[in-house]
Amino acid sequence: MLNQRLETLLCVYETLNFTKASETLNLTQPAVSQHIKALENEFKCKIFIRGEKSLKVTPEGEIVVKYAKRIQNLFNTIPSALRDYRNNARHIRIGVTQTAELGQLSSMLAKYCLENDGIHITLISDTINNLYVKLKNYEVDMIIVEGKKQDSNFNSILLDTDCLILAVANENPLSKKSVVTMEELKKEKLILRLPESGTRALFEAHLKSVNESLDSFDVILEVDHIATIKDLVHQNFGVSVLAKSVCYNDVQKNKFAIVSIENLSMIRDINLIYHKDFEAYDIINQIVNLYQEMVRHQ
Repeated sequence: MLNQRLETLLCVYETLNFTKASETLNLTQPAVSQHIKALENEFKCKIFIRGEKSLKVTPEGEIVVKYAKRIQNLFNTIPSALRDYRNNARHIRIGVTQTAELGQLSSMLAKYCLENDGIHITLISDTINNLYVKLKNYEVDMIIVEGKKQDSNFNSILLDTDCLILAVANENPLSKKSVVTMEELKKEKLILRLPESGTRALFEAHLKSVNESLDSFDVILEVDHIATIKDLVHQNFGVSVLAKSVCYNDVQKNKFAIVSIENLSMIRDINLIYHKDFEAYDIINQIVNLYQEMVRHQ
């Protein structure tokens, strides 16, 4: 069982209330207070301070909680790791962005599982920032994302390169062009990903590089799900800036067209990122090789 003081810490952090934490943990309130006090004495810092209506976490307390979560996640994987060893199986948790998931990555990973007995993959989709948090907290074993952040705790492997393009309905006159000018784009109704998405951030960064901003464009919708955006483009409700990789199958099926935007190359790398202490290098190499084989046969 995880150290009871750490369990108490995480429960108090979630509830921000000693009484609620004691009820959840089936402990007395003095016992909860003693656990927190013991941790504060051990780490020589104040973890919580009393606010007007609830507890507040101190900056040092956030650090303690961050590492307590990592310990909890590692501890929780012990039973499955032991089952894997006894059953000659392996469970891998992979975090991906929506862009990566909606390319051919999902089918590639499914193929990998079919070709390798005992391999089980859990695929988790989230934003880039959230995926890095999950990787740091050992909630996932590796992530496949666009671009990469510098972090000495991680190794990375370049899988592929991708670029952003403009997706337009076949009925839209722009679909007959190979390149769209900035002025032409400003006349269109834009449907974009949410601001926290990597696709949106890259588009805005490139606009800034040519002294433009979204304020000059007619953004009518911001949508979380790429599949929804593609369906809206197909129905000619507007145009969208998306990764070329997620549009490949739709263009092949003639659902909509893709064109380049003048002066915006918007190229980015697709990277596989994992902890330096991740031991299954054979699986990493096999996934990389299968991915590159898939790209070669596109």
